[in-house]
Amino acid sequence: MLVQFMLKNVLSFKDEMILDMTAINSYKEHACNIINNGTKESFLRVAAIYGANASGKSNLHMAMDFFQRIVTESLNNVDDKSSTVLEDCYLPFLFDNNRENSEFQIIEILDGCEYQYGFEYNAECIVTEWLYKKSLKTNRTVTIFERTTNRVDFGASVRKYCQAYKDQIPPETLVLSFLNKLKLKTAIFKTVYSGIMDTLIVPTDFCEDARVLETFLPGVIDQGKSKLIKFLEAIDTGIKDIEYDNSEKKILFTTYHKGKNGETYPLNLFLESEGTLKSIMLFIYARMAILNNTSIFVDELNVKLHPLLLKFIIDLFYDNDSTAQLIYTTHDTTLMDKKFFRRDQIWFVQKDEFGYSELTALSDFKVRSDSSFEKDYLAGVYGGIPLLDDFEM
Repeated sequence: MLVQFMLKNVLSFKDEMILDMTAINSYKEHACNIINNGTKESFLRVAAIYGANASGKSNLHMAMDFFQRIVTESLNNVDDKSSTVLEDCYLPFLFDNNRENSEFQIIEILDGCEYQYGFEYNAECIVTEWLYKKSLKTNRTVTIFERTTNRVDFGASVRKYCQAYKDQIPPETLVLSFLNKLKLKTAIFKTVYSGIMDTLIVPTDFCEDARVLETFLPGVIDQGKSKLIKFLEAIDTGIKDIEYDNSEKKILFTTYHKGKNGETYPLNLFLESEGTLKSIMLFIYARMAILNNTSIFVDELNVKLHPLLLKFIIDLFYDNDSTAQLIYTTHDTTLMDKKFFRRDQIWFVQKDEFGYSELTALSDFKVRSDSSFEKDYLAGVYGGIPLLDDFEM
């Protein structure tokens, strides 16, 4: 379960910014919108991020993708003609003369423990890296490892398993990535690695990529077709059935609609509306997250979706039997309402005149209990809106 994601000096985020999924205990509204795990703290199931065009919303989405890419690819060997993942993912704030290091940190709850993992890097090497573990029962924190450019220090709980490898880790490779590949007598590195990758960064253009359907939809039809059909009927697509044929090189998906005469007619899935295709893909992603208690981060979730359908998708994550989480960026303000969201679920990204993006939560503002979130947002009370001047064509 995702608790926090921090970034610093990445893309338009020059200063340290933290997306915090910890719920504010003093807020009593919408108790079903939070996850209780038996501790003093509770956590948000859904976070919505608003902002103007070019404010940095997509940069936050891209930054989390960079973070995961470095974790998965920093161990890979490359030839002299290829760039490393550090070179590809070192995109610091460019509107000043200082090229400082970039930094990421994530805090997650995995198997009853809270893990704090992060690293500082540039295009050449990993500068620092750290991993700490806190027991939620005892509240005791232990160091798993701390790393600088010159050395790696392992904590007592893993030292005997890892000490022999400390001088074999290349400067451009994360300790976590290196040790995750080894067969050690401790599972902590695989646990943290898997936990990081459990947040699915849904590509911005995913609804235009047929490979998503070709890869995952056959399995959904085989294992959960009845749920999919109920979903498609619930969102008023007119689809009564769906099948696939993989006897040829290219998979053929067919939907079935009922005509006025009561007969059933087939239709190639890719002739359905773009909103229907996106809804099916979102069903696939949501199903994966909810069944596996993982998280997804979707950029511009509202695109091609009616506001009521957008709410329908979001409501899937308010499932008491799951700890799945949804983070999404959007321009659609129709759901920015206290009837649907807690104040700690709404976030804003604003960019100033010098190109600095800032991430703030609605809970950072003094919001009256009778205020209209949407009205105040569009009036500029919380920032995150475009500043438009008069213009004539």
